[in-house]
Amino acid sequence: MHQHEKNMIWLKDTIEHLSDCQQQLEWAHNRFTVQVLTDSILRDLDCCRRLCEGMRKKSSVAVLAN
Repeated sequence: MHQHEKNMIWLKDTIEHLSDCQQQLEWAHNRFTVQVLTDSILRDLDCCRRLCEGMRKKSSVAVLAN
């Protein structure tokens, strides 16, 4: 499996996890649960951002090489 395919699977899994956390957050009533879920969402978003930036950078380098 190529790195791009691995990245796409990881991105898909992380987005699904974000969706699950968002659904749980809708039903969260206590402060601790909200904190845990929002911290998890923020970590996932940061990881997604870094992955997307890396893919964008690689695609820019590939375009310049051609």
